[in-house]
Amino acid sequence: MALIRAKILLIEGKRGNVPVFLEGLTRKGFDVAPFQNGKAALDYLIHEIPHVVLVNAASMQTSGRRICQSVRRQNPRLPILLIVDENYDNQTGTDAEVTLTLPFTLQKLLNRLRPLLPAEEKNLIKAGPLHLDVDQRWVRYNDRQISLTPRLIMLLQALMDRRGEVIEREALFKQVWETDYTGDTRTLDVHISWLRQAIEEDPRHPRFVKTVRGVGYRLDVEPDTRPLHAVKPSDLL
Repeated sequence: MALIRAKILLIEGKRGNVPVFLEGLTRKGFDVAPFQNGKAALDYLIHEIPHVVLVNAASMQTSGRRICQSVRRQNPRLPILLIVDENYDNQTGTDAEVTLTLPFTLQKLLNRLRPLLPAEEKNLIKAGPLHLDVDQRWVRYNDRQISLTPRLIMLLQALMDRRGEVIEREALFKQVWETDYTGDTRTLDVHISWLRQAIEEDPRHPRFVKTVRGVGYRLDVEPDTRPLHAVKPSDLL
């Protein structure tokens, strides 16, 4: 079955003191079409239909009302999520299904965004080519769909939520096994091995789940140019 990536039309400026979300949404696996003004976004809507329109009005020093109204006139069925700053007057309607007032985390944005997506996208967690359905307990990679045990689901979700980051063994064990006891984390290694057998084409030479010697594990799903906290490439397996 072909998998449709959720497409977001993002209207977002670059106001220096306001958070922007293009990088975070892209990192989470969304197909983002970014524009810095409403006119360019409306031109895009003539030829393309995204799943959601996200208007970061705070980043453009505007209320976002006119943009939302223009989008609604052009396509009445498109769901709109509006981001505003703390000075926003919430007494006036905006034509947006959801309005979020800064500050908030990327996770809160995702929590409010997912209910606006098509049904098949709501429960999916995405990291690069990996698509995880926590409720149905499967992971999809290319044309392969693999069922996982509840523990492997929790392990993969923990890695996907912090992809590109090195997660220390003890921290990962505490989260997935929901315990403060870390005297013996060998079971973590066993489950990492099982996870590699499920999602890696060559578990002996993993593409996704990397071991960082003496530290923990990291999920690699795309080239990452960020520093790895002084971890040398020779430390990666």
